[in-house]
Amino acid sequence: MQTIDPIHGPNNPTPEEVARMKVKYYGSIIELRPEKEREYRELHADVWPEVREAIAKANIRNFNIYVTEIAGKRLLVSHFEYIGSNPEADFALIGNDPTTKEKWWPLTDACQIRLPGTPEGSQWMPMEQVMHLD
Repeated sequence: MQTIDPIHGPNNPTPEEVARMKVKYYGSIIELRPEKEREYRELHADVWPEVREAIAKANIRNFNIYVTEIAGKRLLVSHFEYIGSNPEADFALIGNDPTTKEKWWPLTDACQIRLPGTPEGSQWMPMEQVMHLD
């Protein structure tokens, strides 16, 4: 697949401009196992309090997951706002939360199929932001 270098402008800030922003936006995508969709929906209809708390402690707000179908595949798309100053450290807090790591993720990961090209150590493939409007 051919990639095109980012084009920055008023609605797509440079990485340096993003680093200075108070709110950062993240999007990612993964395939949903069709036979596990009901289970996935049930889990996310009432996210466990411990998982919600770990997400909040990691400075994540306005977390959304969408489902769609493209070319016969069920896909999940996530989007959230990050309001902290050290995403690597904050996101590691979630990965070190015992409930999330040992109970929640094994259930949700079993519902997902990592997409080709997903970075090693990541479950979801990150997406590049090309536009932001307030």
